[in-house]
Amino acid sequence: MQVAEQELRTVIEGTKFKCPICPIYQNVSASPSLDPDEIKQNLVAQLVRPVRWTQTIRNMIFDGANSFTEIGPGKVLQALIKKIDNTVKIQSV
Repeated sequence: MQVAEQELRTVIEGTKFKCPICPIYQNVSASPSLDPDEIKQNLVAQLVRPVRWTQTIRNMIFDGANSFTEIGPGKVLQALIKKIDNTVKIQSV
């Protein structure tokens, strides 16, 4: 994975990121960020570090998220979110 990690790092470092208009939650930290440099670092780290899915979703709900949309053909993430908190609104597109 070191080769893939280095290749991803090279691409991400060469990509210009703007400040997001809303917090970005990343599974490696389970916390929100508005800092483009931190977001870049976390994107690379997510390739090889554990996913903190439950913590991420709980933190998003704690911070006020009450609706989630899954984009794609399946409903796996919807089911995982419902296991964490069955009171939030979930939809798919």
